[in-house]
Amino acid sequence: MTALPGDVPEEVLRTSIVERLFARAADPRPLFTHQDHGHGMDHTVSWAEFVTRVREVAGTLRRVAEPGDRAAVLTGQDLNYPLAFFGALAAGLVAVPLMAPGSRAQRGRLAGVLADCDARVWLTSSAAAAKTREAGTPEQLVVVDELSGPGSDPLPVTPESPAYLQYTSGSTREPAGAVIPHRAISAACWQASRAYAVDEGTTCAGWIPFFHDMGLIQLLCLPVFAGARSVFMAPAEFVHRPARWLRQLADHPAVFTAAPNFAFDLAADAAEQAGDDLDLSGVRIALNGSEPVRPGTIARFQEVFGPRGFRPEAHRPSYGLAEATVYVASAGAEGPRGAVFDREALAQGRAIEVPDGQELISVGRPLGQRVRIVRDGAAQPEGQAGEIWIHGPNVATGYWGRGDTAVFGAELDGVRGWLRTGDLGVFHHGDLYITGRLKDLIVIDGRNFHPQDIEAVAGEAHPAVRRGRVAAFGVSDENGEGAVVAAEWTSDADADEKEVTRAVLRAVSREYDLTLRSVHLVPSGELPRTSSGKITRSAAKARYSRARG
Repeated sequence: MTALPGDVPEEVLRTSIVERLFARAADPRPLFTHQDHGHGMDHTVSWAEFVTRVREVAGTLRRVAEPGDRAAVLTGQDLNYPLAFFGALAAGLVAVPLMAPGSRAQRGRLAGVLADCDARVWLTSSAAAAKTREAGTPEQLVVVDELSGPGSDPLPVTPESPAYLQYTSGSTREPAGAVIPHRAISAACWQASRAYAVDEGTTCAGWIPFFHDMGLIQLLCLPVFAGARSVFMAPAEFVHRPARWLRQLADHPAVFTAAPNFAFDLAADAAEQAGDDLDLSGVRIALNGSEPVRPGTIARFQEVFGPRGFRPEAHRPSYGLAEATVYVASAGAEGPRGAVFDREALAQGRAIEVPDGQELISVGRPLGQRVRIVRDGAAQPEGQAGEIWIHGPNVATGYWGRGDTAVFGAELDGVRGWLRTGDLGVFHHGDLYITGRLKDLIVIDGRNFHPQDIEAVAGEAHPAVRRGRVAAFGVSDENGEGAVVAAEWTSDADADEKEVTRAVLRAVSREYDLTLRSVHLVPSGELPRTSSGKITRSAAKARYSRARG
């Protein structure tokens, strides 16, 4: 495949992220700042200090492990996490970004991942060491903030050598570890740095968990690649008080932040808690991705924060996935834009713009990779929907220990190595629109319904339904195919279960001419979620089926 304008330069692909880190070993500027709200203080490490500490971790790991061994990162979201991650890479190990062991459910998932990757080394911190030991007994347990002694220069690696395993969150299938080679990190960071104008003057700010592909790249790898600064907090500190994120954005210059759509809703709800002096004029880019971007969310966020300096064009709907090292496409300098499509035509795979129909937000255009819409093995022209396929240096090499040529080795136009994303989309006026997922499609009487669309309508049907805490899925029984909505709700004196159920039924019927088989209301926090906080439809469906016998 010949090079095209905008392709990732070969020099970028040949230079590892660790080489970029060590090239700034004498830089006194701040690199990572952990905002510790629990103790009311910030912890900052400079480039020079960080490189010195990474040398110590790498030196220890070179003595206890062999190049290519897997090293699980099991710390909290503090300065020890990047230390463990980059220390593993510098020692030539394959990092496995995970989380500090917590709840019983988290430990169960961790056990499965640790067994799948066969991690010989576990990297933790003194704060998380006790819980980490309770999770199992590895060959080597390394507490990174207790190390001292001789350091080590980074071990040379090839661009195709595995750098880390990115385990997917498991929202539509069992977790699997995407093998991310060193060239894919460099490619993804190059793409993101150009898409979002990240340079040495940028503050990469946020709270997305480091074990999530978005958090790992945006808050750890991209700052190192671009020479920028990272300011971060733990995800729980955002969830407990969303106004902390707003204050973080206001307190730092030239901010590039990223979050899923639901976080922008929570931030708008928390505007009053942030104070009257909140100024978001310094936010250059606010990436909105990881889940469907809602027109109403964008409008409300701008309504609330426009008067506080937030520029409309700073909001950047984006699309990515772990198998592509997170970045695929993003809105450009013009900011969010969308289109209204004929619902029936879109269900049949055609994008036809109409005055009154289904509004979708564009996720922009790809950069540094090739993206095609494919149906029945053939690339589709603009306006025709199908599966999104990707070809580029940011694509993973496969899933760890699995035969996956059907996913990573697809052929298109005589070229192999295309990634089949499992996501459905369409190009319209050059922009990419995400329309759903193949595995989540609900098919009733030959009509295709995308669950996220039903979920959005159900979530707005009644104030008692929790926004973003709705799962729609298909069921099949003696009555044929049907659709079910499971939703978290807040019961109070102003609403009863029957009233809320009727509201959801009416809203979905009115919007999609679809009669739901059932509406299943559950208390807040009862719908199953992935490790990154997204509702998992498959688990919700399984739980619903068990409840119905």
